[in-house]
Amino acid sequence: MWHVYIIQCKDRSLYTGITTDIPRRLDEHNSGRGGRYTRIRMPVKLLYKENYPNRSKALKREIQIKTFSKQEKFSLIEHNSTI
Repeated sequence: MWHVYIIQCKDRSLYTGITTDIPRRLDEHNSGRGGRYTRIRMPVKLLYKENYPNRSKALKREIQIKTFSKQEKFSLIEHNSTI
């Protein structure tokens, strides 16, 4: 199972990514081993996730979400939160 996730950084910016293990990935982001973007914006917290059966579908959705404005991402989180 693959997951698309949105996290909020300390500076209130949003980061979207994919993983097979959300707790592990959050730990990586919060320990400085995650993406370069989040390394200087720790700590992060999980706001949203979606589940997908394979990497390809998760990656397509990640790319789609990354085109959203910050307001559109917050709207997605507010109306469809699975957390």
